[in-house]
Amino acid sequence: MAQTVNITELSLPQLEGLKSQLDQEVEFLSSSIAQLKVVQTKFVEAKECLNILHKSNEGKQILVPLTSSMYVPGTLSNVSDVLVDVGTGYYVENTAEDAKAFFKRKIDFLTKQIEKIQPALQEKHGMKQAVIEMMSIKIQQLNAAQAGTSKA
Repeated sequence: MAQTVNITELSLPQLEGLKSQLDQEVEFLSSSIAQLKVVQTKFVEAKECLNILHKSNEGKQILVPLTSSMYVPGTLSNVSDVLVDVGTGYYVENTAEDAKAFFKRKIDFLTKQIEKIQPALQEKHGMKQAVIEMMSIKIQQLNAAQAGTSKA
């Protein structure tokens, strides 16, 4: 259960600790969104690649990737069926249309996950900004108090 804290009642070291915690949470959420976007981009690219699979391209020469930087020549022999990597080393044979539908579902799912995380990230950013502003006020108050005692 979340506990509400009034940041005006916190000391400067407590504010510093809270800011550090918020920094970590913002970094984690930002990293999560970035990772989801990378995976989403891969699914979008895979879905777009299926567009070349039509009868007019059957029998044409293509380059088949063996690694990310090495290709071998090949011939496109079957444009109706594909193998889809469904994770952890498992592949499922699908029609091109079923594969497109699979990738669309994955893209939609990832979009929803990003949309769920985005508000939490914005909230953490706002909280962090409020803590920084309160820290600034506390520092100004300390400086004013020190200036007041040094004049007396």
